[in-house]
Parts: sequence; structure tokens; C-alpha cells
Amino acid sequence: MAGKYVLALDEGSSSARAVLVDTEGQIVSDSSAEITASYPRPSWVELDPTLLWDAARTSMHRAMTKAGVTSAEIAAVGITTHRESCLIWNRETGLPIYNAIMWMSKQTDDIVSQWSLDGMDDDIRRLTGVRNDSYFSAGKLAWILDQVPGARMDAEAGKLAAGTVDTWLLWNLTGGKSHATDPSSASRTAMYNIRELRWDEDLCARYGIPMKLLPEVLPSNSLFGYVESSLLDGTGSSPIPITAVLADQQAGLFGQACFELGSAKNTYGTAGVLTVNVGEQPRIIPGMSSSIAWQVADKAVYEVEGVVFHCGQTLQWLRDKMHIIDSVAHSANAATALSDNGGVYFVPAFAGLCDPYWDRDVRAAIIGLTLDTGAEHIVRAGLEAMAYQTRDNVLALERGGLPIPSLRVDGGAISNDFLCQFQADLLGIPVERPRELERTALGVAQLAGIGVGMWSGQSDLSDAWRAERIFEPKISLDHREELYSGWQDAVAAARSVAPARTSRVAKLVTPVPLAAASLTAVATELVAHR
Repeated sequence: MAGKYVLALDEGSSSARAVLVDTEGQIVSDSSAEITASYPRPSWVELDPTLLWDAARTSMHRAMTKAGVTSAEIAAVGITTHRESCLIWNRETGLPIYNAIMWMSKQTDDIVSQWSLDGMDDDIRRLTGVRNDSYFSAGKLAWILDQVPGARMDAEAGKLAAGTVDTWLLWNLTGGKSHATDPSSASRTAMYNIRELRWDEDLCARYGIPMKLLPEVLPSNSLFGYVESSLLDGTGSSPIPITAVLADQQAGLFGQACFELGSAKNTYGTAGVLTVNVGEQPRIIPGMSSSIAWQVADKAVYEVEGVVFHCGQTLQWLRDKMHIIDSVAHSANAATALSDNGGVYFVPAFAGLCDPYWDRDVRAAIIGLTLDTGAEHIVRAGLEAMAYQTRDNVLALERGGLPIPSLRVDGGAISNDFLCQFQADLLGIPVERPRELERTALGVAQLAGIGVGMWSGQSDLSDAWRAERIFEPKISLDHREELYSGWQDAVAAARSVAPARTSRVAKLVTPVPLAAASLTAVATELVAHR
């Protein structure tokens, strides 16, 4: 091992983060650069691919400068990125032919609806483990091929390359020498056969996606290529190997040392994702997705997961759009200023409901507003929604015969003690918060480090994992079920007035759609109480 650090690149939905991890498994430096999405039309969400790459490069340079580390000291690089977002670029010029379409974007709804009419839903679910939905990558690639003039002809001629964000970064890091991905990312595209570990040619043909577009799928711990030292600081005498690629949620599962069957973690990021290790065979559970956690050599490990579209992003919305809080950190103060939620529930279905409901027609709503409602109630309801949505998915796992005895948590939001305790109370199981809250970058760094001999294997990582705090449930079963019943009523109310079902009469309390609600008064109230 030539160097003594692993450089991990963690590209999320709203920022690119780079971290340096030493031989003790400690993060010695980190830096991030913001990424701003664009919204060309309602419900469309896109990213400029050149800005994705610029943010990644900036964060790497800053992390190295911050620690005084040169490229000669870096033993390996690992890449982890947000999933399902994808793009297409020209192989010769390296330039994208259209923006990257984000995972949450709904501009491909018509395409996936047609695939449903064509009778493809069951095949997609059976072969890929995910469902036919605009959330996944296949519809996005088909949309770009249909909308960009000449794209389909160029794709058939082999002039174009496609991939998820990891593939795009790998292409740029290696100067266009590597067009690849790993099974964890491929399994989130609705094009990858998770049992046979290959792109499914029949599905791709039915989608109208040429196989020539797609990257090579390599095991997660492969040698994916080399980063030229000149791309970093030019001090190294040899290129740096890229020895791990993992999708972000799977990297978090790895970083949480969830190597045993049934071990689970929940990440509270922009979205919220519950993932559980289900071993060496895929398992299909109603309402959940089945994907590949990672593949090391020829051995694939599978996961079952539940995604909620809006987790930490709910607090960002309260801060940036409604101006109810100054910062996400302030949400804890607002929540703990109250003894309870005052009967207020926040259903953050800005882009519909994901697991376990899969109801994309729903829109966000606040339920239970009265004249006694203050801004603090709405902030608390936004925090509580993270925990309620997690319980929705834990219960779906239990119904599918997969009970969760404890839950490891990560993501920036879990620094909030209120959230962690409320989650333990709602689930009735221990919630374990690790010493290092951001496990995604650490997870891919660990896998990359194993590839260059920094750690011997997973047993080293399991032994090194430590909880900073374990939150035990404190409330009674009756109280827990009373709170959750209120949440279920709120979700039912929001679903009853979804745009596609406006002819239905709401059977419960009529929700207040967030897009139409004016929260100026409560925002002013909160400012007055600061």
C-alpha cells in the first residue's frame, strides 16, 4: 500500500462531499460543495452534469488542502453517489446531450404508464426487484432518447454512453477510460437482472434502450480504473486506483457494518432510506424494493429497502421556502419547546408517497391545524414525519416476515436527539446512533481500503463499529399506537384528495395542501418567539 489515506467521493442530491479516511478508519478531513437542481417544469427535477463534476472535483481538492494531504499519500479512491438519477453523454466529446434527470423527477410518467399498459409491470418487478415507476432510471433514459433529436440514432451507432451518477464521475475521473458501474447502482435502474447479475437484454429491448449505451457492471470491489494525479494536485508519481463503487444507501449499510442477515440501518438524508441485509438470495416483500447491497468478487449480498422521498428535505423546505426556521438545527429547539404535536401531522408527499404506499398522485399536506397551532407545531410535525415514515417501512418488513430487532441510524438529521428518541418510541426497539454520523462516505472508503490492504475484511469493520448512544423506547404501547393511528389518518386524508382522485369525498379531516397554504402568520409568530 503506497499511500496512507483513502479518498471517498460521496455525491448526494444536494452536495458533493469528499472525505479522507486514515488507516485507523477515522475521517481526518472532509469538504463539500453544493449542488443546485433545476425545475424546468412542475414535477421535473434535473441537474447540470458539468456542475455535478465540478462540485466533485472542488470537494476533493478542498478536503486534501484542508488536511495537507497530497495525491502521493492517497492509496485508493472510492465512489458513492445518489441513485436512480441518470444521464447520457457523447463518448468522443465527453459532453452530456441533456441534463441528468433526478430520481424524484416525474417527467417520465407517461412512458412508465405505457409500459404498464403493455403488461410489463410483473416482469419488471420479478426480474429487477423494483417496480415500474418514474423513480427508476429506465424511463429517464428512454425519455432522453425520445426527446433529444438524433439521440436514438447515435445510441444505436455506439456514439453515446449512459449511466447513473457514479458512472459519470468514474468516466471523468479516469479521463473517459472507464465506462462502468457496480451491481448496487445497476440494481436501481429497472434494467438489471438481480438474479443473473446482468443487464436484462429482453427488458432493455422492450424499453427501447440499446445495450451499447450501458456501462460494464463490475463487482463493487473491482479495480474500476485510475485517477491521474494531475487531476488532484499532480504530486503523485503514479495514478491512484479506484477500488470501490457503491450506491449511497448500500454504502451506508456497509459503513454501518450491517453484514449479518436481518441487520438494518435507516439514513435520514434528503430522502429517508431503510435498508436491511437479507443475505445471498433476493427477497421480494410487498411495498418494498429488492436490490443488491454489494457484490464482492463473485458473491452478491442482497437488501430489501423502503424509501421515503422527503426526509431532511422537509426541513429544508421549511427553512428555504416557508422561512419558518433559520436552520435545520433549529428544528430541535422548536420541537422540544412543545409537550406534544398538538394533533398536527405533516405528510411530506411533495413528489408523492414512496414505500410502502407507492402512490405518486398524493401531494404534501398538513393535517389538524387549529387556531392554537403555532409554527413550532408544524416544525415538530415535520420532524416526526421522518419517524412515522420509517415505521411505515419497518411494519411492511414485519408483515413480510422480516422483523427488525434494532435499528442503526445515520445521516445529518440524527444529531437531533429528539428525532432519535421519537424514532425509538415509535418503533419500540433500540435505535443505535454511531460515533460518526455520516456512514455513506465511510462505507465506500472502507470497501476501497480493503482493496488495497488497509483493512483485512469485514470482521475488522464490525469490531471497530461503536455506538455513540443507544436510544431505548420510553413510551407505552398504547401511546405509541395512538400517535401512529393519527399519522395513518393523516396519510389517508392526504391520499383521499390527491389530484388524480379529486372526485372522491374525503372521509377524514380535509388536509391543507402545502402549495396553497399561507404560513406567513405562523412564521412571524416563530420569529417573535426567538
